[in-house]
Amino acid sequence: MSDPRFPELTQRQINQLKDYGKIENYTKNTRVFSLGDLQYDFFVVLEGSISIEDPTNDNAIIVEHKKNEFSGDSGMLSNRSAQFHAIANANTSLLRLTPLELRRAITKHSDISDILLNAFLLRQQTVLNEFTGGLKLLGSGNSKETYAIRDFMEKNHIWYNFLDVERSDEAKNLLLNFNLSEEDLPILITSDSKICKNPSLDSVARNSGVLMDFEDKIFDLLVIGAGPAGLAASVYAASEGLDVVTIDSNAPGGQAGKSSKIENYLGFPTGISGNDLANRAYVQAQKFGCNISIPHRAKSIEHTGSYFILCATNGKEIKSKALMAATGASYSRLPLKNIDKYEGSGVYYSATGMNASSCKDEIVGVVGGGNSAGQAALFLADHAEEVHVILRGGDLGAKMSDYLVQRIEAASNIFVHLFTQVTQLNGEYHLESLILETKEGERIEKPITNLFTFIGAKPGTDWLKGLVATDEKGFICTGPGIKEEDLHICSIFKNRKPQSLETSIPGFFAVGDVRKGSVKRVASAVGEGSMAISQVHQFLGELSASQTTVV
Repeated sequence: MSDPRFPELTQRQINQLKDYGKIENYTKNTRVFSLGDLQYDFFVVLEGSISIEDPTNDNAIIVEHKKNEFSGDSGMLSNRSAQFHAIANANTSLLRLTPLELRRAITKHSDISDILLNAFLLRQQTVLNEFTGGLKLLGSGNSKETYAIRDFMEKNHIWYNFLDVERSDEAKNLLLNFNLSEEDLPILITSDSKICKNPSLDSVARNSGVLMDFEDKIFDLLVIGAGPAGLAASVYAASEGLDVVTIDSNAPGGQAGKSSKIENYLGFPTGISGNDLANRAYVQAQKFGCNISIPHRAKSIEHTGSYFILCATNGKEIKSKALMAATGASYSRLPLKNIDKYEGSGVYYSATGMNASSCKDEIVGVVGGGNSAGQAALFLADHAEEVHVILRGGDLGAKMSDYLVQRIEAASNIFVHLFTQVTQLNGEYHLESLILETKEGERIEKPITNLFTFIGAKPGTDWLKGLVATDEKGFICTGPGIKEEDLHICSIFKNRKPQSLETSIPGFFAVGDVRKGSVKRVASAVGEGSMAISQVHQFLGELSASQTTVV
């Protein structure tokens, strides 16, 4: 049986790809791309073979692509760098396509797109799960700063190798060899041995190719936020020919990306992790030509009358005719004065595979009563000795889906504490225990070393600074129900009511959890994101007509 990671293209498919690229012949062994190359090309083997080599492992050959097979991975659709060397062996004939040419081809030929993207995703999964390499991160397993970088790289599917200076001899030797001290931690070492001391997330993103630069032009649509709603909007907008750019402050997926397993999303009967769902949508949007860049945090927005100008915290300006806020809502902190001390070293806001090893045979806690809390509890129960679900209210099923409630009640190592809250965290460097307090005032100390919190929902609207109408909690108001006095006066759109997902400013849309009245579920967010694109089209048509009339 053939390996789905390395399928063969048919002669018909190769002939179709020839319309986009060029044929090259190699009489001797020639490197066609190298580890760390940005915008590296895609190759189909017409004759001979390409060897994929791992330069971090004495140039060991990982795989050899033979006739009718192809090189590449999903990083080619973004600005990510090559992870290995590729050698065209002697007497080899190749079809070369640039990333732009490849994107054009897969947009127009669905059968080629299916084969390539499926192989790309499987290859990415293999590299992340089975190979040691990529960027090197040196730091402490108990460091808040190190955890933030690891969390960012995990959620963005960045290939890296974490070396804990408290456990790894290799980490200690690297510090010695590069004349570095523990005061320089965390330290990022790139493929070309560039040293980044205490790097910002921007620096990590740029060194991995996740952060992109944009053309200085006016896009059709800017989507702010790459959660389910923003990604759905990105996919539909790009697939329908709009010039789209999407930004996010942290990683694709939003709140849903933190879910360890979503089982009630249509089409996935065995479930899918929020991170995997987000990564597939991220690749899907790029397939259609959407420009996605992370991390860009919206700082401020200006409306000129004919287009919007977004200023990001990293100094970048992005212009677009239409704007879509999909910034979601973030979990609130527990109201404890010393909680910042333990964030990243015992207190977390998502439960991912990275957390599983630190929870093995430990006693962990989950605060919250929504679906994310329930999914986290079940995921952690497979690794931890005990999981304690802590809920201020008295009904686990008030906000949690019934299938999750039933599984939690059936799990032998999950314990539910109703009418209970966390009032104190203890530990010198890492969380060692906490105090639970019941409604009767009883205080109980639990040796919980990892606490996962999923409480509250604060909308991501600080950057709006009153530009559009919001409710008292900060959620964005949309649709004809917006008060007359809150509507933006615009000479182009006089006497026009907002569309159902449009805010108080024409051309400014809001979808997903950030919108007032939204249903806090992945499926509804995806529905809003996709539905909003028809309204964007209507607005752009009106804008074009009004500008033509003015001329």
